[in-house]
Amino acid sequence: MSDLNDVLSRIDAEREQTLAEFVQLLEIPSISSDPAGSAGIAEAADWLKKKLSGMGFDVRVVVTEGHPLILAHSSAEDEGRGPRMLFYGHYDVQPVGEEDQWTYPPFKPTLVKEGDITRIYARGASDSKSQLWSFIETLRCWHLVHGCFPGPVTILLEGEEESGSASLPAFIETHKEDLACDVAFICDSDMWSPTQPAVTTQLKGLLHEKVTLHAPNPDMHSGYFGNVAANPIRILSGLLSALHDEEGRVAIDGFYDDVKDIPVALREQWQSLSRASYHLESADLRGGIVENGYTPLEAIWGRPALDINGITGGNQGPGERSVLPASATARISFRLVAGQEPATVRNRFRDFIRLRIPEGCRVEFEGGEGSRALAMSPENPFVQAVSRGMEREWRTRTILKGSGGSIPLAEMFSDVLGIDCIVLGFILASDAIHAPDEHYDTERLHRSIRSWAYILDEIQSMRE
Repeated sequence: MSDLNDVLSRIDAEREQTLAEFVQLLEIPSISSDPAGSAGIAEAADWLKKKLSGMGFDVRVVVTEGHPLILAHSSAEDEGRGPRMLFYGHYDVQPVGEEDQWTYPPFKPTLVKEGDITRIYARGASDSKSQLWSFIETLRCWHLVHGCFPGPVTILLEGEEESGSASLPAFIETHKEDLACDVAFICDSDMWSPTQPAVTTQLKGLLHEKVTLHAPNPDMHSGYFGNVAANPIRILSGLLSALHDEEGRVAIDGFYDDVKDIPVALREQWQSLSRASYHLESADLRGGIVENGYTPLEAIWGRPALDINGITGGNQGPGERSVLPASATARISFRLVAGQEPATVRNRFRDFIRLRIPEGCRVEFEGGEGSRALAMSPENPFVQAVSRGMEREWRTRTILKGSGGSIPLAEMFSDVLGIDCIVLGFILASDAIHAPDEHYDTERLHRSIRSWAYILDEIQSMRE
């Protein structure tokens, strides 16, 4: 325990230095989805390489067809000490959007005292530079005190997560030996509340579909052909409305065939959380539809979902144009639960649409492979170690929660590397993630670094 206290004391003593360096990282405009952001991406990769090299890691900046990845390994002296650990984070950020919507410049980090909290406003402050910075600083302080880690450490930092991670699958496949480990920590998730930590043990799968309905005619004057010719917007709208029944269930034949009931014990736990959900309180749910028989959290975490994300067609301009459009397009996303295969869901969706297309019209589909849902047992020893570690810092139990979101990386790590993936982080829904005035608070940054020290201590104890 004395060595851990030394680590924590060092983290506390170097709090201002840690914050100052974090500000430097936030100043770099590492926007991955904008070609103009390439210089910022390169600058951030070089900055992080120097940081990790200065900590004694063997670091490579790996060039890809997209943006570079940073791969770092600890010393060979750590071999055999304990579990091989892989830490993942991403250093790229979302575009700024409309800069006049920001109170503070997005790449000139600004510290603002707001009541008892000091917040730092900058793009990437929450999502997700704070997350990788937390474990990097913990590893630095741990190594300075111990001279080693509880086991071999690999760090993988991605530069195109916010633009789709196009280069990541091939990288993981070709670098399996470099990434070999016993557990992966995916550090890009959230807390349950500002004072209660969480581990995400269930992730939904994700499938995107784009459907375009074509009429047998080009654009036509509605005064001449309205009421008699096919109108793709009307037809497609009808098809989209038929995708759900009146009880909020997806109406596609066979959609629920592979869906298992939520276990009774898990439902009871989630129902207790529903009564005081910090996440649900952050949004106005009026007008929404919850599948009959389920609480909102059960529906978000444990039930599959189909959402219509966009629909376009015909006149989108500022002026009037009385037209029967030649086509209409909708974008659909499916959030899948354990047991559902993306390819099966895609085929059933496409069959549903094809069977309902009027004579003379035709339909086109586009969509990627998608990802499967993942579930981690609460009894997993790494889940338990992380939970205990965070409880020691936050002095309250760690919530084991689900997620309505998807992290395809977790499926890639699980399938290709054959490892457990622990998803955790310290983001809050109120951090204005992806929005103007994104922020993070300095106390949470400090306590997240301390949390990782306790987690490493728990992992170290696993071999004793």
